[in-house]
Amino acid sequence: MPTKIEFSFHSLLKIEILKSHGINVSKEIVEDIIRNPDRIDVGYKERLIAQKGFDEMHVLRVVYESRPDKHYVVTVYPGRRSRYEKN
Repeated sequence: MPTKIEFSFHSLLKIEILKSHGINVSKEIVEDIIRNPDRIDVGYKERLIAQKGFDEMHVLRVVYESRPDKHYVVTVYPGRRSRYEKN
């Protein structure tokens, strides 16, 4: 498993936008979600979506590509637990 994590310009911008809306997210939090997710889904173009709860009602989802030498973060977005934590 690659240890290097690289962030796209879009993902860095998204982190700043989420912060401006009062959502506590940072590069370190995103890296922790990739390394220790509560759940991983496969999304569009076989990209991985790592997910972890960040408050009582929401999860934070990280879309990334797992490449041989690194993980490449495409985007980050919050979601409602009720939508993404169905059994």
